[in-house]
Amino acid sequence: MPIKAILTDIEGTTSAVSFVFDVLFPYAAKHLPEFVRAHAEDPEVAKQLGAVRLDSGEPEADVERVIEILQQWIAEDRKATPLKALQGMIWKQGYEAGELKGHVYPDAVSALKAWHEQGYDLYVYSSGSIQAQQLIFGCSEAGDLTPLFRGYFDTTSGPKREAQSYRHISEAIGCPASNILFLSDIVEELDAAKEAGMQTCGLAREGGELRGHATVSSFADIGPTSV
Repeated sequence: MPIKAILTDIEGTTSAVSFVFDVLFPYAAKHLPEFVRAHAEDPEVAKQLGAVRLDSGEPEADVERVIEILQQWIAEDRKATPLKALQGMIWKQGYEAGELKGHVYPDAVSALKAWHEQGYDLYVYSSGSIQAQQLIFGCSEAGDLTPLFRGYFDTTSGPKREAQSYRHISEAIGCPASNILFLSDIVEELDAAKEAGMQTCGLAREGGELRGHATVSSFADIGPTSV
């Protein structure tokens, strides 16, 4: 089936995993306590703190206890939606202050721009919040790349290793799954997308093969018309 839309992961795909784990996560962990204490009464922050209390089964937890829970989730690398949302808010401050610049591989920048010009609809699906995704691309080392994308999806669409998540995204995009190409460096995510009917291509930047899927080491090797 002809590809009409391209859905891409971020970590390890468009961007270095090291940027997320060595730059973004430590930055959020360092600033989280002071951020939560300073903004606990802000409506959007309060909403996420309430979600933390609900998810942790501690509805009466005070702000300091919520901070402890969040720090534990960070240590566990838990893909919790309220944590991701709060991290996104902290990163926003860092990007706006010029302390952070989003990393996007040059080959990804070139390919995304070319695909956009060729008329492909581009979307992002990452475990990071939609806000965090927009910040990486909006404040990237290559400038503002957000005009290239039609939409963003995060864990509110479902876990990345479950086929139903990709069915939800296909419906949201309004495009048959068979006309969507999904890019990722994680074989379980590619498997889930394939089960949902999407076409797939794996990114193995250090070489190797993602079993059961076409695999490349660079965006320059991806041809949407021939995958």
